[in-house]
Order: sequence, then C-alpha cells, then structure tokens
Amino acid sequence: MGQEIPTSKFHKRDFDIFAGKLRDETELLGKYFDEDRFCSLHNVGGFEIEAWLVDQQALPNPVNERFLQLLNNPLVVMELARFNIEINVKPQVLYGRALALFHEDLARTWAACRETAQKIDTDLMTIGIHPAVSDSELTLANMSNSPRYIALNEQVLSKRGGKPLVLEIKGRECLKTRHHDVMLESATTSFQIHLQVRPEKAVRAFNAAMIVSAPLLAVSANSPFLFGHDLWDESRIPLFEQSVDDGTHVCKRVTFGQDYIKGSLFDCFRENMEIFPALLPIDMQTPAEKFSHLRLHNGTIWRWNRPLIGFGKNDTLHLRVENRVVPSGPTLDDMIANAAFFWGLTRSLTDQALAPESAISFAAARDNFYSAAQHGLDSELLWLDGKWHSASTLITDSLLPVAEAGLLNLGVDAGDCAHYFNIIRERATSGQNGATWQRRWAVKHGHDMRELSRVYLANQKTGRPVHEWTI
Repeated sequence: MGQEIPTSKFHKRDFDIFAGKLRDETELLGKYFDEDRFCSLHNVGGFEIEAWLVDQQALPNPVNERFLQLLNNPLVVMELARFNIEINVKPQVLYGRALALFHEDLARTWAACRETAQKIDTDLMTIGIHPAVSDSELTLANMSNSPRYIALNEQVLSKRGGKPLVLEIKGRECLKTRHHDVMLESATTSFQIHLQVRPEKAVRAFNAAMIVSAPLLAVSANSPFLFGHDLWDESRIPLFEQSVDDGTHVCKRVTFGQDYIKGSLFDCFRENMEIFPALLPIDMQTPAEKFSHLRLHNGTIWRWNRPLIGFGKNDTLHLRVENRVVPSGPTLDDMIANAAFFWGLTRSLTDQALAPESAISFAAARDNFYSAAQHGLDSELLWLDGKWHSASTLITDSLLPVAEAGLLNLGVDAGDCAHYFNIIRERATSGQNGATWQRRWAVKHGHDMRELSRVYLANQKTGRPVHEWTI
C-alpha cells in the first residue's frame, strides 16, 4: 500500500516545505553512503502479494474495507481499488528452511484471508490482470478510502493539466482508450520481491536484478488479457507504465531506468529529488535521520527494480532491492518458486567474478525485459555469452543451475531448492505459465472472460502449480 498520509489537499507552501526537507534528507543520505552507515546484515528476503477480492462468480468485489475490518491483520492492508488487498510476509534470512518457512507463513495468512472472505461471500484471486475486469469498474467510485490514493489521483491529473490518461497497447490485438483517473493502475496486481543487500554489493545486486528481470518475467507472465483484448503475455507492464503518467516527460515514474547504476544506489535517490516532482508533499515533522520525506517520495516512483532504505533492529538503516516485475499468482507454490528464482539468480550474478553488466549492455537488458513482457517464454533474449537464446531454453539449460547454486551457496535447504526450482523448470519446459494457460483455455473454450476467471480461480484453489493445470 505504501505509507498513509493524513490529508489529500495541498498548497504551494506544502510543496516548498517538502522540497526543503527532501533536499536535507537526500544530502544526509549521501553522507550515510559516504560513511558506510548501513547495516551489514544481508541476504534477507521478503515479498508482498497484491490480490483481488472476488464474488461467487469470480468477478471483482469492492469490499476491501469490510474485509480488512473483519480480518484485523496488520500484515494485510488495502490497495488502490476496493477490490484489491496486499498481503505481506515476515522477512527471512535466506538460509536453511527459509523457502519452506516463507510458504508456511504465507499459507497461514492466506487461509485466514480466505476464511474471513467467505464470511462475506467473497474469495481471493491472485493474477496479474483480472481477465473480466471492465473499464467501467476502474473508476473513483471503486477507489479505496485513503487520502494517499485520493492525493495521488489529484496530483497526477493536476500535473497533466487535467488531460486524461491515454492507454495504448499494441500486442496480438490493439487497445486504445482514455481514462480520467489513475484507477487503471488498480488492474495491475504484482508480486513484489525484496532482497536486503550489503552496501558494498548493492550496486552489483541492483544491476543484476535488472538483468535477470527478463527471464524472471518470461517464466512468470500471467496477464495476457485486458478489457477483452489479447495483448502482451505480461500486459501489466505497459498498463502500469501508462496508468500513472504525470505528463512531465522528463522521466517516467514507472520505468525500467535509463542506465545501470555506476556509482552507488544513492544515485537513484538523488535522481528522485532532482527529476521527479513531489506528489505527496506532507510535512512529516520527523528528524532528517528518519528519512521520512525521502522514503515517501521514493514510494511514488515505481522503477521496475527500486532501491529501498529501511530500519531494522536498534534503528539500524539497511538497503534493499525491490523487484516489481512479477505478476501476482497463479498459486502460492508458483509465487515462492518465482521468488526463489529471483533470489538465486541475483545472488549468483552479484557474486560472480565478472560483473554481468560488463557482459551485456543496458540497452540489451532493457530490450530483453520488454521482449519478455510481450512474448513471455517465446521471447528471444540476448544473454551474457553474447548469444541469442529462446527464453525457455535459456532458463532450463543455463539459468536454473545458476539460480540453484546461488541459494545452495547461502545454505538454503537442498530439498526445498529442488522442489521450487523444479516448478520453474516444468513451467519453462511445458511452455505453460499463467499467460499461456489463459490463452490456451480461451482458444479451446471461447473468448468468455468471465468463465475464464471462474475456471482460473477453481484451478488456483487446488494449489497445483500452473504447469499442471489442464485446459
């Protein structure tokens, strides 16, 4: 959800005060980087899952306020739309039975959520874009009751001079529409993976995360349909990039980036201050050492790989890389497997002798990312060996051993690694991720997005990973 704020109404003075505090905190953070004032604890993983609340027909159900009141769990919070929620898990050091512990923790929360949802004739669904969501449902009437979201909507539209957002996606079919608020963004539900890193390895880890985003996205794609149109394998990518466009045209607020990080992760925070106008100019009235304004501002800039700072035990400051490319779903097994694939690959590429960013240009890594978003497992990716590979072959023949070695070297349980990496292998070998299953179902049974949603949810409830789903 991001940090809540007390109001959605701002004046010029609010922006001036916020700019001053953001400048002070950014300068202080620069000193912290220079003095290496960050916690050395690393290889800590975590994630957040955005999910849909759906009714008995598996259609979006805008009841998150009532649901959250009944659930009363601080790990589960509201999201932009009334039919969305976000589920968080407790971070784990990537060691021993960490993958199994993540699954057990998530399964407990998931079971509690479903039990609560059933009390109000509702269920939960994890998918990148709900196939049956309609344009008419993505309106302010279905926005969650939160000053943060009201303010985001008002500020984005204000910076656009009141001009509507234009959505245009050219995929297998073409979609072009206009929207008068930021609620398009609520159709994009993600699985956001975190990795806490050592300061001296932070740049390598961040650049590695950008490079691995393409194969990670190819194997996890789960969003082929929007408003009845067959678009990209992961249509969530262009949808999110266009749904909160503030019209400044200096740098997109949702972006893969302009280049690798060359100096330190501080470069991103300095860029935040210098390039991106504030959307939520709240005076937090906290000391600069809390970095409250800097963190709030960073939360309104949605790089597909985003640097985060946070506080751990004894208020020690730490660095995290947040990967935002993966869609939600299809099942808990699938999502833990996606996280393991990211953690293992990123760890291995971070620690290899030759920095991977020296072997592949940023332009190639970015092109790989958008190719994977559009074509999924059928995409062709240029890899570190300078050769082109199909995404599926690259994953099965090259990347899975690298990813598994990355986690085994950390001491993660070998049996757990084998289980979750086998899910990735079977997905890549069969060519069936969430996107291809949805398309295959539609080819066989017809273009009925409501029925597709119902069958998808029924399969999700079995708990079987998506490569095992029948058509």
